[in-house]
Amino acid sequence: MDMKTQARTQQTRTDVPPGWAIVLAAAGRARQLGWLSPGGLFLGLVFFALSLTPSLIPRQYWLQGILSGCAFAAGFAGGLFIEWLLDYLGLIERKARWARWVRWALLSVGIVLAIVFLWLSTDWQNSIRAGMGMAPVENHQPVRIALIALLPALILVGLGTLIVRAVQTVAHWLGHIVPRRAALVGGIFIVALLSSLIVDGVLVRWIFYAADRSYADFDQLVGSQQPPPDDPLRSGSAASLIDWDTIGRDARSYVLSGPTREEIETMIGRSAVTPLRVYVGLRSAETVEERARLALAEMERVGAFERSILVLIMPVGTGWVDPAAIDTLEFLHAGDVASVALQYSYLTSWLSLVSEPDVGVAAAQALFNEVYDHWTRLPEDDRPRLYLHGLSLGAYSSQASATLYDVLGDPFDGALWAGPPFASDTWRNLTENRDPDSPWWLPHFGDGSAVRFASHGQILTMASVDWGPTRILYLQYPTDPIVFFEPAMLYNRPPWLTGERPPDVSPLLNWYPVVTFFQLLLDMALAQTSPIGFGHVYAPTDYLDAWTILTDPTGWTEESFIALRETLTRHGQRTAIDPGWFRE
Repeated sequence: MDMKTQARTQQTRTDVPPGWAIVLAAAGRARQLGWLSPGGLFLGLVFFALSLTPSLIPRQYWLQGILSGCAFAAGFAGGLFIEWLLDYLGLIERKARWARWVRWALLSVGIVLAIVFLWLSTDWQNSIRAGMGMAPVENHQPVRIALIALLPALILVGLGTLIVRAVQTVAHWLGHIVPRRAALVGGIFIVALLSSLIVDGVLVRWIFYAADRSYADFDQLVGSQQPPPDDPLRSGSAASLIDWDTIGRDARSYVLSGPTREEIETMIGRSAVTPLRVYVGLRSAETVEERARLALAEMERVGAFERSILVLIMPVGTGWVDPAAIDTLEFLHAGDVASVALQYSYLTSWLSLVSEPDVGVAAAQALFNEVYDHWTRLPEDDRPRLYLHGLSLGAYSSQASATLYDVLGDPFDGALWAGPPFASDTWRNLTENRDPDSPWWLPHFGDGSAVRFASHGQILTMASVDWGPTRILYLQYPTDPIVFFEPAMLYNRPPWLTGERPPDVSPLLNWYPVVTFFQLLLDMALAQTSPIGFGHVYAPTDYLDAWTILTDPTGWTEESFIALRETLTRHGQRTAIDPGWFRE
């Protein structure tokens, strides 16, 4: 720079007001850091806009803001990388006049797209709500969404910038001993390795450990003042083999909340017996094998094998058992039901699935082996029918209870698995090998004599199809992201969005790379906020219908069954029923 140019530059800088000088300085620094990358800003704004489109679960505006901010950061990182790669390959000229116009054009298109999609976001959210029968919202707060999105976007972009700076610094150090390009590769590798060790090896493990301790303390303390049951047939009573202090909050709810004989008789209008419920907590014995043996001993004590129906339950991660799943079965069979649940974790299902997926499987296998071995030694005409049940992570674990070859000689009677997580190998194998004319979200497998898939409102229409010796039913809603999340949707359209569209899913939902992945991640966290009968909230009437075609209850007429069903539902909706299963 010559003396005259330098003087003009200095004069220009002195003419700039102090406030603008700060802005220009910040802008210059941001440009150095890549924060004003036209490619990054354009793709970030595109991802921001696409994140406003509908997914499976309706979102509040503040959650939408967080999601959109994360989507912007992901798009910004992708755009910045693409721009760097093109520059590295010499395919763009930053100083050319046309390049400046291209940058401004991209930025303008991105801003307009974001504004238009913000304006449309209310209608998109209402399209989800309409499918679930929810009242529409008048305004989805587009301005607040944009403002809230700034915080996660700045934080994530800032973290990404720090990582890039770390790579550059390490590459600079390595550049003294290796070629420049090798130094860059080495810098990327070293920073990635150190980041993985710090995040996965230290931070994530500490988070899981802290969460486990926190949930364990919460499980033990909440409800600790609640007195044990007086009924000697209940787990935790004075006559029980299981100490009341060793089962937590969810276990106590399961043990105490079941319907009594009198309540069942009032509901169904005929004589009944009190159902039997056994629960073994994580603190009830040291090892999973000891807990399974304790469960068997408690079942023998209360006479569980003398009932007509016996259900092995794998709860969700915290130990919770969905009351509707068991209450409906107990009403159907006039209380002649025994069920047993075995706790395997303190963590919520998604944390348990990520940190310790094999723990639930080990518990399911231990419980099944103990009970099944005893069950098979009983006379076939004097033993209960044996069923498996699990919801969510419980379904994931329960499916792994036994292999086909273990039970081929003397199979159990059936299973009801509700909301099986996307990671379930058995569920995925059956779904992938479905009848090609059936949709991914409601498969038809084989001739339907062994395995069936059902959603709400049409379960009892399956009664006309003959079952085989073992009846397995998957209950899943098309709007349940726990079931239909696909890690591959990061770069590939999920199979449930091809072909026939699920009836409860917004017709405006489309797949976008990366963005839909983030949308479904948030949907999984919100899966239990949906109305009953959608998302991951399974309706009592659907449990009732499922247990009906699985267990063939007797003593019911169509009228009495409809009366029970309308008592259990909030809406009193009547679905199509095949009267062929009713037996007086």
